Amino acid sequence: MSLKTLDLLVFGVYILGVIGFGVSFSFKKRTSNDFSTGGGRLPSWALGMSIFATFVSSISFLALPGNAYGGNWNSFVFSLSIPLAAWIAVKFFVPHYRKLQSESAYFYLEERFGIWARIYASVFYLLTQLARMGAILYLLALPMQALFGWSIPIIIACTGLSVIVYSMFGGLEAVVWTDAIQGIVLITGALACLGVIFWTIPGGASEAFSAALEADKFSLGSFDFNFSSSTFWMILVYGLFINLQNFGVDQSYVQRYVSAKTEKDATKSTWLGALLYVPVSFLFFMIGTSLWGFYQVQPELLPAEIASKADQVFPYFIVNQLPAGLTGLLIAGIFAAGMSTVSTSINSSATLILSDHFKKYIHPNPSEKTSLRVLRIASLVMGLSSILIGWAFNGVNSALETWWALASIFSGGVLGLFLLGFIVRKTSSRQAGFAVLGGVLVIGWMSLPAIIKLTATEVSWSQPLHSNMTIVMGTMTIFVIGFVLSSFSKSITK
Repeated sequence: MSLKTLDLLVFGVYILGVIGFGVSFSFKKRTSNDFSTGGGRLPSWALGMSIFATFVSSISFLALPGNAYGGNWNSFVFSLSIPLAAWIAVKFFVPHYRKLQSESAYFYLEERFGIWARIYASVFYLLTQLARMGAILYLLALPMQALFGWSIPIIIACTGLSVIVYSMFGGLEAVVWTDAIQGIVLITGALACLGVIFWTIPGGASEAFSAALEADKFSLGSFDFNFSSSTFWMILVYGLFINLQNFGVDQSYVQRYVSAKTEKDATKSTWLGALLYVPVSFLFFMIGTSLWGFYQVQPELLPAEIASKADQVFPYFIVNQLPAGLTGLLIAGIFAAGMSTVSTSINSSATLILSDHFKKYIHPNPSEKTSLRVLRIASLVMGLSSILIGWAFNGVNSALETWWALASIFSGGVLGLFLLGFIVRKTSSRQAGFAVLGGVLVIGWMSLPAIIKLTATEVSWSQPLHSNMTIVMGTMTIFVIGFVLSSFSKSITK
């Protein structure tokens, strides 16, 4: 049996098994509540693995080793911010959402500021998920294209359709339980890959690490308080705000909070998912640095056109240096990472479309049959749209940098609005509206360089801060403007 045949067999068995397992949940009689929250009967360990698997998308599996290979460990600082964000989540966010018991993360914003706030947050969440799913589907296609020579657009389409099938019919239960399996597969695959690198690298891993240390490949970045470049502090602050957004206002996380049996279970699942990501991301960066050492001592093994594209080095290694069968397992691991995140995004987006849009504008009290139909149609539409976005990602220089830029642009203001309502209790709807307007203007101004770069438009534009600081400045602008307006209003009243 040839290498490709064996690998295709391993990969095919895995994919068919996941799809079949996910679709099997559709045979149970289920309601729209089952589709969105699993009926509130999911165990904490499975929810925790699902949170972890949502974190570890193919963006992590491929882009993090690519970052370590092409640069250093600066991006690992992002992972170091997660424990603090998780502590804030279990202290404040989990009890808050458990008390509300709403399937929508943005129900609170409507209660606090009115319908406009819920629409604003919901629409920008959907845009963020489309960008994320597109990046993931593109990264999933890279190793398959290298292994089998298939067209990247065709791989993106087939992958997207596979995830759509079990997301549409299995609901959150299918998503969570397949996430749990996929989380185990991706960790196993990554550990196996690192073991092969250590075993086969000429001179041993210690010699490669010595060379990496001399080349400053383990650097976490400059410790200067400079937020115009990718310093340690810039990535740490960016990571804290992104992870606060994940835990605080991300629909997929909020669904898991309310899907747990008890608040204690929700807290356990949050800690499990958050803390498991830190050592696993360490593993991904170690793979990237080890690959750098592997190819430093034998550069003839890596074509120049691959070496210049950091995101493609790990897929190339998987295809060309791993033994038969293990290549199929690693590609299955990559797909496990990507499929878990895409399925989560599809399910959470469909839930929002039903609760925040269909029930608001079209039918306030739909039957269970209608609700399920809307959820499935919404899942299909979001899945197909993500395929189109994935095609648009084809050809970008760095999928991780592109995703980070888009995430900052689309979601920069939602966290600020939530924190304003959560902390500054006297802020009125109108004051919050002015604050959001100010934040959107700041986000737009800071996003122009990233937009120009993504569109390859030959126009010079610069701003003093790193593009990743967009979410930080957008959040802080909304919070500060809202706080000042509410304080000014109180002083006039007195």
